[in-house]
Amino acid sequence: MSRFSQTDPELTHRLTRRGMLGVAAGTTATALLGAAAAATPASAATGTASATGTASATGTASHGAGRGRPVLPPGRLGIQLYSLRDKVSTLGFAPVFAELEKYGYDEVEFAGYTQGSAGPITLAQLKRLARNHGLNPIGSHVGYYSNDPGAYTFAQNLTKVLDDAQALGLKHIGTASGPFRYGSTVDAWKRAAEEFNTYGAAAKARGMKFYQHNHSEEFSFATDNPKVRLYDVLLAETDPDLVFLEMDIFWAYSGQFRFSMRPDGSPAPFDPLDYVLKRPHRYPLFHVKDGVSDPTNQYGYDMVDVGDGDIDYKRFISAVTRLRGQRFAHHWQAEHDNPTESLTFARRSSEHLHSLREKDC
Repeated sequence: MSRFSQTDPELTHRLTRRGMLGVAAGTTATALLGAAAAATPASAATGTASATGTASATGTASHGAGRGRPVLPPGRLGIQLYSLRDKVSTLGFAPVFAELEKYGYDEVEFAGYTQGSAGPITLAQLKRLARNHGLNPIGSHVGYYSNDPGAYTFAQNLTKVLDDAQALGLKHIGTASGPFRYGSTVDAWKRAAEEFNTYGAAAKARGMKFYQHNHSEEFSFATDNPKVRLYDVLLAETDPDLVFLEMDIFWAYSGQFRFSMRPDGSPAPFDPLDYVLKRPHRYPLFHVKDGVSDPTNQYGYDMVDVGDGDIDYKRFISAVTRLRGQRFAHHWQAEHDNPTESLTFARRSSEHLHSLREKDC
């Protein structure tokens, strides 16, 4: 399902949590996984020129590999398991992790800790299973708040959320919910920022970093002061030692498409990459998802597999990792909200990102 709405996707789509390890998928699952791995890659989409001028306009061919140093730092490629939720819920974590290991992934980011019909699994078993396949559990998405006092969210059950993250050995624990809990005014976002600081302090006390993952709406303007971009309020009002950001690069470019002009029509251009280059320590995690530029789409892009779109990841990743001391300071998580075939997406995304070289950057 789409993440386009401001409703929390983790509350809407998160798989039910917890349990014990069930029987791994049998011959049917093996056949399905084999068929996915052998699937013929889809043709690279050729997009139109970006409306903002920052993304490349020729799809995969424009990002071609050379013979220089790999753009992607070794050991830093992960995947957001939300992209593979269909396989996790039907086959279980074990066969999915086995495929990710084959595809060259190093890390996983969770969007729920259970595996549906494959049977229950404990957090200790899940942690061990990931490590047995060479996968480092790097982070997890949890809801920000809910009207249900028993909900598994930061606002309602902070201690439990952090207990589970610690049990998995996570270094990062965050939310994909926007800070819209109290509205879209400057004061509303200041209030949300105060809560994020509280979560960040609690996470830091456990040796973890709290983070917020953006969609495009975070780059909109305050309703009570349309000269102020809400994302800038979040950055200014959160403690940089307690609250970190996971930039979803696709949604940041969508935000650029949607909100490069203020409501009164005056220009307000921005480049998502500039946010990172000015404060790289605040962005330990990234979501790497791709899109073909489409000005007829209200979000500016049609989401596609990584490498099939117009977002120039050779440029983006290189610019960040070339900063002094930053090559191994970040984690790059491939994602697609609704892939046509999720394991094929995972394989092709890894192949593309591993193929990028810095020679011509």
